[in-house]
Amino acid sequence: MRLPLLALLARGPAHGYELKQDLEQLLGSAYPQPNVGQIYVTLGRLEKSGLIEGEEVEQSSRPNKKIYHLTDAGREALRAWYEETADEPRVRDEFFMKLALAPRTGLADQIALINKQRRQYLNTMRELSRLAATEDRDNRVSQLLIEGAMLHLQADLDWLERCQEELEEQG
Repeated sequence: MRLPLLALLARGPAHGYELKQDLEQLLGSAYPQPNVGQIYVTLGRLEKSGLIEGEEVEQSSRPNKKIYHLTDAGREALRAWYEETADEPRVRDEFFMKLALAPRTGLADQIALINKQRRQYLNTMRELSRLAATEDRDNRVSQLLIEGAMLHLQADLDWLERCQEELEEQG
């Protein structure tokens, strides 16, 4: 949550609730909605680390609000983030660990595990399809997020099929 908040502040000062709304509008309902409390805690941490500065703004009929803006250090952290690649291979997959250990424990059947996981992926794909149909068509970011999730799920389903074929050949 730290770096996405910095990215939103790069376009100009904002308060916490405004940042929450910006994230929701940008990402749509496919992305887990941030908790406003989590946003304010993160803003406090960013301020303590010198990446943003907050300024109290008086409001006549409401409590004061704090407006945050990006510091030079925050802008530099954001530049560094954009320079990094996201190459996290999925070799620490919890499902695969279950599949690999099932024969050693005798507590689960590998094919049953594959079938259960396949059902979960298919249910998730159905939910995402429903979400895509109801999501604002003009929100390309949200549509791309949903499409990316669907493509990852399809790859996971193909991989499950491959695992099942391999196990059936062995057995």
